[in-house]
Amino acid sequence: MPSRVASLLLGGAAVAEGLFVVPDKMDFASQKTSLQRADAMLSKMSLMEKINMLHGTCMSCPYVGLIPANKRLGIPQLNLHDGPQGFRSKPFTEGTTTSWPGAMSMAATWDVDAIYEWGLAMGKEFYDKGANVQLGPGLNVARVPVNGRNFEYLSGEDPYLGYVLAKPVTKGIQENKVIACGKHYVGNSQEAARQQVSEDIDERTLFEMYYPSFQAAVDAGVGSIMCSYNRLNGTHACENAVTLGHLKNEMGFQGFVMSDWGATHTPSMKQGLDMEMPIGIFTHSLALKAVNVSQPVIDEAVSNTVQTMFKLGVMDEPPSTWDAVKFFANVSTAEHIDLARHLSAQSTVLLKNADSVLPLPQGKKLALIGFAGPESLAISFGHGSGEVYPSSFVTPLDGITAAAGPGATIGYESGVDLQAAVALAGSSDYAVVFVGASAAEGGDRTSLSLDGGCQTNGINIAGINCSGIDKQQNALVSAVARANSKTVVVASVPGAFLMPWVHEVEAVLTNFMPGQQVGHAVADVLFGKVNPSARLPITLPNKENEQNFTTSQYPGAKSADNLHHAVYSEQLLVGYRYYDAHNISFTQGFPFGHGLSYTSFAYSGLSVSGRQVGFTVKNTGSLAGREVAQLYLAFPSAAGEPLRQLKGFRKTALLAPNAEERVSFTLSTRDTSIWDVPTHRWAAVSGMFGVHVGSSSRDIRLQGQLQL
Repeated sequence: MPSRVASLLLGGAAVAEGLFVVPDKMDFASQKTSLQRADAMLSKMSLMEKINMLHGTCMSCPYVGLIPANKRLGIPQLNLHDGPQGFRSKPFTEGTTTSWPGAMSMAATWDVDAIYEWGLAMGKEFYDKGANVQLGPGLNVARVPVNGRNFEYLSGEDPYLGYVLAKPVTKGIQENKVIACGKHYVGNSQEAARQQVSEDIDERTLFEMYYPSFQAAVDAGVGSIMCSYNRLNGTHACENAVTLGHLKNEMGFQGFVMSDWGATHTPSMKQGLDMEMPIGIFTHSLALKAVNVSQPVIDEAVSNTVQTMFKLGVMDEPPSTWDAVKFFANVSTAEHIDLARHLSAQSTVLLKNADSVLPLPQGKKLALIGFAGPESLAISFGHGSGEVYPSSFVTPLDGITAAAGPGATIGYESGVDLQAAVALAGSSDYAVVFVGASAAEGGDRTSLSLDGGCQTNGINIAGINCSGIDKQQNALVSAVARANSKTVVVASVPGAFLMPWVHEVEAVLTNFMPGQQVGHAVADVLFGKVNPSARLPITLPNKENEQNFTTSQYPGAKSADNLHHAVYSEQLLVGYRYYDAHNISFTQGFPFGHGLSYTSFAYSGLSVSGRQVGFTVKNTGSLAGREVAQLYLAFPSAAGEPLRQLKGFRKTALLAPNAEERVSFTLSTRDTSIWDVPTHRWAAVSGMFGVHVGSSSRDIRLQGQLQL
């Protein structure tokens, strides 16, 4: 009887077991491999038990996603929770986890060791919270500068940067027996109309620009991938046989694909979806009516999940490990708070430092103006599913006061009273103006101007009161700079921003979304306890829409098929690649890869032999520091590639004055290949390549050639 029912439910597909057969429990741990163990598990599962593994059952229970345990077979419940930069705050849990620097901040470190530490610490807090799936890292490329979720993404604007950084964060998270989830696959480049828009991307651009960070996560063994809300070339991402086929076939992904929350529109299992979230609107219907989905398709989907649980150790933990009561525990530790401070300082980019005004001397009279007090919380982290309310919070005012030294005098004005702020600046030795903006899931920023501050689409983020500071930041900076010739600006932002006042101030730093230790971290950098070594993972433009996006490109427009289409007609010319192609100079912005130090570095001794590129970096200044050496390749013109593209980078050790380090890169075949659409595979390029080595995409110190 059960087998007959199951066969009917599957539209006549052959079924070997019934819906509710209850065999004896088996010792799955005796199996040798995760695949063998998964096969043994599936052989004992009824059809209904399998179907229950295909979808979540509720939201906020208390995790954002839940697949209940199968106690009969010893399968623990899957507790899925946001997000890409820490354990998301929910009611009654605010302040129980660490608010780390955001993913874009971490991308600015250009440091694989720092990224690994970050992933390891985040994964530990998820484990301690009873969550065995972390819905992160965010891996999308920042195509649209105003995208409301750029702060969540580790790739910045470059696929190679994303490729390198995706691996250590994935490994760090998963070493805790927590399944990482790379997202949002793929083309989730905007929040505007995100559930309606079709991101129209050609095959070559997908493989060369938007797939590499996901490929890296796959190479690192990521356990899950989340498909996105948007359509790809007219078809929803979670039912897109082409892009999901690329993931599972060309990229070799062996984990499970889950939908973003509510991103399913039809039963999508045949196209490659393994798990519907947050509930089974479509997949559960397999048990309620006849659907043309075969038993092998169901088995493959369940096997992908079960294999991953075995492979990453989730299955072998005692059930108490994943007890939901842990959701409410405070898992932030002193060690993690110290790490958050360290990472925030390491991700602070020094953009300008005229006359070496920084580091600041101690014992001086300082004017702190703008987002330096409690209101700085509003611009310390992004909002939406990626927000993490801090376990404690150190304002810039508190951090600088603690670090300013004996005899120092600290004055503070929020900037609401412009005259008072100017008066304070004029009577101080130095003025430090804190500016910023915020962003959130569900909407894009209305502009790159800082005069949007705490606002996203006119909504005050998280109910945090910015007291009107955010409405006059550009005027505030200019007024303070006129009153004090030693004005420093610190910008906490969710991505790109405009600096119309950049030539009026002495120094500029950005820490993107710096997290809960922003006060101590920024003080560490301002006073020289930490020599800045971060680099821009994105281009900071001179003006709004400098890449000249048409409406067709962003936010998209309706076409004859009545769908909203955003056409990626720029293809590979994203970010600095566009700037290079159009020879745009920087007058009020800064190029990709840019970042200064309190010391200086010289490059010499370029050698190119076969696929080996080597050179020497020497500290020529008076302070110890770290350099980020960057390698850009220029392909032969016949390849049709951008003018230059990042193909290697290395953060040196801490070099003492006059110390040097030999840096070497080995270029892989993939590094010198392009995606060939006619054959649907990578094709090695032969010919003369240009080799460009330097400190940013525009600060090239050494040049050579490579013949392949």
